Amino acid sequence: MASSAGSVPPQQPLFRAVASSTRQIYQLLKCISFTPKVQVQITQDGVAFLDKALFTTYTLNVPDEGGTLPQFQMNLAALLEALQIFGATDIAARAAKAESETYRSNIRNYRSDAFSHQALGMPGTCCFLYEEDGSPLSIILEETGVKTQCNMVTYTPESPDDIPFDREDLSFKIIMQARWLLDGLSELAPMAPARITISASPDAPYLSLTSGGALGSASVDFSNGRDLLETFSVRDRWVQSFKFDFIKSASEAMRIANKVSFRGDGQGVLSLQFMVEIEGGAVSFLDFRFVPYVTQEDEETESEEDEG
Repeated sequence: MASSAGSVPPQQPLFRAVASSTRQIYQLLKCISFTPKVQVQITQDGVAFLDKALFTTYTLNVPDEGGTLPQFQMNLAALLEALQIFGATDIAARAAKAESETYRSNIRNYRSDAFSHQALGMPGTCCFLYEEDGSPLSIILEETGVKTQCNMVTYTPESPDDIPFDREDLSFKIIMQARWLLDGLSELAPMAPARITISASPDAPYLSLTSGGALGSASVDFSNGRDLLETFSVRDRWVQSFKFDFIKSASEAMRIANKVSFRGDGQGVLSLQFMVEIEGGAVSFLDFRFVPYVTQEDEETESEEDEG
């Protein structure tokens, strides 16, 4: 019989978190499914933009007080596929239906039905495990006595360039229901536009979305009223054009979010920050930033500076 004397205690994993449901995690990750890989950083507050409130237990064992926080890249499509194993097949079916109706504004698309795992009270847990730097991220799904483990390959992290957004130089800030924005895009989509022009003004029309394409042009104006625009602050008239498909990429966030904060800075960068309410009263935030097309005025200014 082997002696246990002098045995070394098992090493604690670098990160371990357990969730009783993957539904909300899946919903949030689906909002950025337009990208093949995601940059993941694990902190004491959460995993990337997934708040620790989404997990029932959350443990991060950083060796030193000022130790480097775990960071890596991974395949997002593979992660979403793994999460579907755990009681998310009904979510996947509704997501497929929502994708066929690209601009459907019903934010209840992912509400659980009478036969969902959540409604039936079926027990299950989902464990996220990251043993050490460079190891796979393990997704351990356990439901009614059946355990499934998916080991997701992790990659060396890159240093993506953040789109700078100057919060100290805001040209406008508007808070509204996210579904109003989604409805606005649905009005413009039939024109098959390449660009969308967003304008905010202290006078009517206060917020305007305009686009044009091969099939014609359309415009959606929002009036300034508490029932429509909860917060309205415009310093100067702000007009910028963006690639329509880029704005459309945030449509999944528009579906599940409760509110959106529309902000534009002095350089023309647009920020769409979505607030998503999660179970237990907590909230998660998704921040999308967009760089505008260079206008003719900007090009002339740059050429004058080069000549000078």
